[in-house]
Amino acid sequence: MSAITQSAERRQDPYPSRLPEERWLPRQDKTVWSQWRPDAPLTAQQADQFDRDGFLVLKDLFSEEEVKALMAESAALRGGERELMDGSVITEPGSDEVRTVFKLPEQSPLFNRLARDRRIAGIASFLLGDDVYVHQSRLNYKPGFTGKEFYWHSDFETWHAEDGMPRMRAVSASLLLTDNDALNGPLMLMPGSHKHFIACAGETPEDNHKASLKKQEVGVPSHEALTKLGSEHGIHAATGKAGTLVLFDCNTMHGSNGNITPFARSNAFFVFNAISNQLEEPFGAKKPRPDFLAERGETKAIEIASGKLV
Repeated sequence: MSAITQSAERRQDPYPSRLPEERWLPRQDKTVWSQWRPDAPLTAQQADQFDRDGFLVLKDLFSEEEVKALMAESAALRGGERELMDGSVITEPGSDEVRTVFKLPEQSPLFNRLARDRRIAGIASFLLGDDVYVHQSRLNYKPGFTGKEFYWHSDFETWHAEDGMPRMRAVSASLLLTDNDALNGPLMLMPGSHKHFIACAGETPEDNHKASLKKQEVGVPSHEALTKLGSEHGIHAATGKAGTLVLFDCNTMHGSNGNITPFARSNAFFVFNAISNQLEEPFGAKKPRPDFLAERGETKAIEIASGKLV
């Protein structure tokens, strides 16, 4: 037994991972933490669907003008028109094509406003039953012809093992900034997979994030586990026009194919964590990942904003 595993067990870790052998563990946390009420930002049917499937696809929340402004800002961030923080840009494996830009609220007033918008942060706060803060944010790009895949994984497994997120009380929001169709590598999710925690085999290498941000190979389920999950739950492609919002639970199994079409795929991605679920020491790594991947320290709840972005 490794020192990391022993330390996690001493802390009574409900979700131990990075083990000698893969294990299946039951979820011990709620998915929807609020009781539905008539003034909730989701319908009762939508809340039930999120609870059942672990994700929700919402359309027509943002105006055409708002979407165009976000797309223009995204292009400026990617195209070098903004001065970006050191270390916040990740390129595609084997090329200089931008794969990801992190820390959006700190680098763009428009994306800062988006992160606080009631149509996103308000829904996250309802689902988590708490005030929320941004645990991580990024622009994900998948260039035409060369955009690489994002392999199957549960975000919570990484956030728990490498960042120290204690419980499954976080939700991701992906706002599509290009049309995502079945051909250009859309997000794929396994409905209901969030009810199982796959404790992955293998120890966390030193500075694992440097490799995993380009191609994740540690903290991913085995082919056998993915086959079982896929057979039990199926796979849903979250397609939609630019402006579509995809919300998914932190433990929902997801990934995406590469993009060999001529048409790029991109989205703005925000992780909202409950203010009561702030990070501790990592449960499966020797040291935490850098701050641009996980907001640490004395985090403050978002001040949720209403009205149009522009």
